Amino acid sequence: MTFQTYLIPVAAVVGTLVAGPALAATAKATVDAAKAAGIVGEQNDGYLGFVKGAGGEPAVEAAVGEINAGRAQLYRGAAAKNGVTPEAAGAAAYQGVVQLKLRPGDYYQTPAGEWVQK
Repeated sequence: MTFQTYLIPVAAVVGTLVAGPALAATAKATVDAAKAAGIVGEQNDGYLGFVKGAGGEPAVEAAVGEINAGRAQLYRGAAAKNGVTPEAAGAAAYQGVVQLKLRPGDYYQTPAGEWVQK
């Protein structure tokens, strides 16, 4: 199994938190609303980030932190399974999974780190 192949099924659970499905759904809804407002976007390292600095709202910052913690756990698992670093796993997830799921209006980072809107 290649590294890319392993990450594709992971896409279904990116954002699922260790704390449980109910909290994951709440965090996802909060982040989805922040994405729609242009506050949160997808960083080129596979994590969520704030398009214009800090999130401002504690609930949004907490939701981003929870989802990023879940993604970090997934990237560590993918890295261990594929003999790469967690950073490489995150970047591969961004390229192979996250970019494909961007919706019109979503913000994302270019390889150079610039925020652009799809």
